[in-house]
Amino acid sequence: MNLHAPVILILLSSVVIISYLFNLLSRKTNIPSVLLLIGTGIAVKYTTAYYGIIQADVNKLVKILGIAGLIMIVLEAALDLKLSKGKMKLIGDSFASALFIFLISAFGIGFLVMEWLQVPFARAFLYAVPLSIISSAIVIPSTSHLPEEKREFIIYESSFSDIFGILVFNYMLMDNMASLGAALKFAGNVGMAAFFSIIASLLMLYLLTKITINIKFFLVFAVLSLLYSLGELIHLPALLIVLVFGLVINNASLIIRGPLKRWIGLEGIDGVVEAMRSITAETSFLIRTFFFILFGYTINLNVIVLPDVWKLGSIIILILLFVRFFYLRMILKSNLFPELFLMPRGLVTILLFYSIPASHSIGGFNEGILFFVVAVSSVLMMIGLLLFRKDKEPYLEHSEEAI
Repeated sequence: MNLHAPVILILLSSVVIISYLFNLLSRKTNIPSVLLLIGTGIAVKYTTAYYGIIQADVNKLVKILGIAGLIMIVLEAALDLKLSKGKMKLIGDSFASALFIFLISAFGIGFLVMEWLQVPFARAFLYAVPLSIISSAIVIPSTSHLPEEKREFIIYESSFSDIFGILVFNYMLMDNMASLGAALKFAGNVGMAAFFSIIASLLMLYLLTKITINIKFFLVFAVLSLLYSLGELIHLPALLIVLVFGLVINNASLIIRGPLKRWIGLEGIDGVVEAMRSITAETSFLIRTFFFILFGYTINLNVIVLPDVWKLGSIIILILLFVRFFYLRMILKSNLFPELFLMPRGLVTILLFYSIPASHSIGGFNEGILFFVVAVSSVLMMIGLLLFRKDKEPYLEHSEEAI
């Protein structure tokens, strides 16, 4: 079936319009727009199959869009975060929450997969890592109506979760990862990434304040994408560059001091930040739209009804819920709603899952489990948002009786 250029433009435009309508519906109903987009992709797949249209292989495109979406989403999150002394406790709590919940969930799921499929723990843990990462791509756009403190906690936590997950995933792919040499090499890579993050952020901030032509923002995005890709090739945690850049841009008045002020002028920086925030949000929305529709297009519904998919997927969800409940209630000692349910799996989980090398793959791990966990965790987020009412007392407020 040959499609002419006008037909292709009509289809692409229709997809964007439908996604925008899904966003409006999501705000009214708290149904995650990602579920609607994935459902649209599934519907397109089976509709085209019914009419005998040749199915396209979009796996490579899904991966490319996933990487671009990851960069834009982390940048979008960082541009929303303001640093101040008063927020250090909030940042510390979200950091500790992301680290503890990620690690315990990954070990729990790893042991489950190891026993269930009778595979070595290292391989099982590699599969557990993507399933233990909170998706900032899904949760951040869904928190706009939450109180500021809750929203910032979720933004920091999901961003840290993305970074921890990608760091650990990259480490698991290293040769002789159990050796001291591998650990030292990885720690050096993290240090190098942090150093390059700061240098790159200052250079790009200089460009933003000095370049007067209107195309400077997409030049910055291109540089960020280049740095991210180069970092991935040499196994650096390149996502740190994106996160640090966003934080530097959004908190320039706190960071640019002393001699740096003479080199990087801060005049008009507020306008630059607002423009970048707007362009980043629009671009992120566009990439998310096509990513999740194409991901839905790749899903085979026949494997989701298999008993092992439901059983293993359900136990994974229970592990995620239990670990999150334990940390929020027993360690952080905070109220549970809606934070308990704000743990969707999405873009990073999918991207890392498809990045597992063939040499590390587990033949018995059904891809339907991935979709099951993504779908159910998104539904749980919807339940949490529906239960939460900003104008009412949050359920299960912290008290000694509740512990």
